[in-house]
Amino acid sequence: MKPQEIRNLSKEELLEKEKGLYAELAKLNTQRYTGNVEKPHKFALVKRDIARIRTILNEKKDK
Repeated sequence: MKPQEIRNLSKEELLEKEKGLYAELAKLNTQRYTGNVEKPHKFALVKRDIARIRTILNEKKDK
């Protein structure tokens, strides 16, 4: 997701998106430990999106 797309979302939508990304990360970790990860690059993408969302949530909290 691009930062501009994330900034256009409301706080509730951001929290919901963050929950979904954490669930996806947990699913990827399960795949990692069972030894059948199809797309290993997804780890970095999901973590990066979580970081972006948390950054923008912190920016909105300060306002």
